[in-house]
Amino acid sequence: MTPPLVFPRSTRGRLSGIAVAVLLTAAFLGLWELTVRWRHIPVYLLPAPSRVLQALAAQPGYYLSASAVTLGEAAAGLLLGTGVGVAIAVLVSLRPQLERGVMTVAILVKSTPLAAIAPLLTIWLGFGVLPKVIITALLTFFVVLVNVLVGLQSAEQEMLDLMRAYRATPWQVLVHLRAWLALPYLFAALRVAAPLALVGAVIAEWTGASSGLGRIMWLAYSNLNLPPMFAAIFVLSLCGMAAYGLTASVERRALHWRHVEPL
Repeated sequence: MTPPLVFPRSTRGRLSGIAVAVLLTAAFLGLWELTVRWRHIPVYLLPAPSRVLQALAAQPGYYLSASAVTLGEAAAGLLLGTGVGVAIAVLVSLRPQLERGVMTVAILVKSTPLAAIAPLLTIWLGFGVLPKVIITALLTFFVVLVNVLVGLQSAEQEMLDLMRAYRATPWQVLVHLRAWLALPYLFAALRVAAPLALVGAVIAEWTGASSGLGRIMWLAYSNLNLPPMFAAIFVLSLCGMAAYGLTASVERRALHWRHVEPL
């Protein structure tokens, strides 16, 4: 007799989570479809999920190429924003007297609406990839900066005293202590910043682009052709879920000692 197939606890948890997510999504889409049909809502106000899927199935290559463009812009902007955020956090941790001034400027940049910056960058830098990358970086760097800075400053006094007892330099303390403490905070920031990067890329594409999911949304919105717009939103949502899942997967492997399952 074949023994029953037994999954590890972590695998069972992930499978149950996926099942719940699929059921909730199916229930939401079903309720959406029934509501549109029952209330006879015009397609130019709210298309049914079936109409959205028809628009997506009619031109799958079109949406695939557009999502590739948006993903490339988002990835480049995320890398730039992460690099700038980590660099500033390291600088502030080594020179604490700079924290007030640096955070004031960072909050000022964060508080500036992207809807006002994106058209200016498009005018100054053209309709290429660079304005999209900069907008995405501006949207993501602040969350990385704040989280990494908190992680770098989370070392307990006993740990710092031990490093000083070994006559470690500030740079050695950063490399051998603070950086390791900041890694979980960095990945927590990236789980938020990765989907945000896609939003930043789409916002930048709305102000002027020749391709991308934002371009599809803008054209559909301008023509009140909502099924392609909702199809692009659906693809963007899938990309955001994939970005979050990829970040969480990398985190589990990079910080494997923090994810050991009990027996």
